[in-house]
Amino acid sequence: MKEKIGFIGLGKLGLPVAMAISSKGYDVSGYDINPNVENYINDKQIPYQEVRMDELFRDFTVKFSDFKSVVKNSDIVFVPVQTPHDQLYEGITRIPETRVDFNYDALVSALTNISKVVDESDEDKIVVIISTVLPGTIEKYIKPILSDRIKLCYNPFFIAMGTTINDFLDPEFVLLGVDDKFAAEKVIDFYSTIHNKRVFQTSVKNAELIKVAYNTFIGMKIVYANTMMEICQKTGCDVDQIIDAISLSDQRLISGKYLRGGMGDGGGCHPRDNIAMSWLSRELNLSHDFFNDLMLAREDQTEWLANECLKHERKIYILGKSFKPETNITTGSPSILLHNILKERTELVEIMDPHIDGKDLFEREFDLIDGENVFFIGTQHDLFRSLKFPKNSIVIDPFRYMPDQENSKLIKIGFNE
Repeated sequence: MKEKIGFIGLGKLGLPVAMAISSKGYDVSGYDINPNVENYINDKQIPYQEVRMDELFRDFTVKFSDFKSVVKNSDIVFVPVQTPHDQLYEGITRIPETRVDFNYDALVSALTNISKVVDESDEDKIVVIISTVLPGTIEKYIKPILSDRIKLCYNPFFIAMGTTINDFLDPEFVLLGVDDKFAAEKVIDFYSTIHNKRVFQTSVKNAELIKVAYNTFIGMKIVYANTMMEICQKTGCDVDQIIDAISLSDQRLISGKYLRGGMGDGGGCHPRDNIAMSWLSRELNLSHDFFNDLMLAREDQTEWLANECLKHERKIYILGKSFKPETNITTGSPSILLHNILKERTELVEIMDPHIDGKDLFEREFDLIDGENVFFIGTQHDLFRSLKFPKNSIVIDPFRYMPDQENSKLIKIGFNE
């Protein structure tokens, strides 16, 4: 008989993963402090875009229940509670001089309340923390307030918002920080019913660092690719040819994924994780704050793209607000960062997105644009490929995916013919 699975936290991570688990035949219940989540489940509709969510809603569900019932009635309780940063560190504005750790208040509160329920029930409970934290956090903030009856694991996911379900069901690997051997065995057995991917077991502290090391490595790859793009733009080389060659080194350089010139990284992990690791670097007095360099490089590269727009001395339209194609999620969006940087220097800049503003409104407003303007492709939405730009427009494409323009000038950043 399959275990009953509980979720304390049904946000943009928790609810899609809970639905994915439900699709594997599990009885899944959950709780969230946002009362609207219950309506999302009952109405089978969410206010954000998530691949396969509509499909799963047709056949599966998650039971929304109260906090105490979820903890008491579940064999394994997953805790994907947010550990947020201040919006100043989200990656859509210039980086402050200060550095701060993640905010663990919500996570500590959730584990405190889970411990109370477990102590009242007088039964052992497997609790799996998913939240992103810096190394040593669980030992410092969580273990002191944890019930002795809680059997703990740390299991951060490697997912991206918008494709959470697919990323959970088909991961590269599962990371498991082991605090209790019995709990780890139960969690490994659980994952064997979800997929056949490897479970990497290590200490909780190692797992804490692996999670943020993974995310910041992606940011590093993107900064590197964008550095090559800038060099190619200034030397007449072709950045895609450069990266295609480097990507053939699939052993020493690992893979070509994310290693593509374009916009900076975005989403809920990468900008903020670099800031958190920058804070940790200063706390540990490392010889060099590499993560600060990554974020400054991301910002400097975005400013360089702003300069590429401004040198044409025309009104600028940024197409795309979301941080990744075909989603409406703007967390950490490099397009919004570009917009904010441009606003510091000109009033002649607007930003628009069909997935956020609505496709009909976007198309109506786009059709009203007249004159010789600059159009900067900020997000690689497929819709933009079919747009008919006004005559003599300048279209700046950092992704090099737009088709040639019949009556406008197309500038493929990183491919300067």
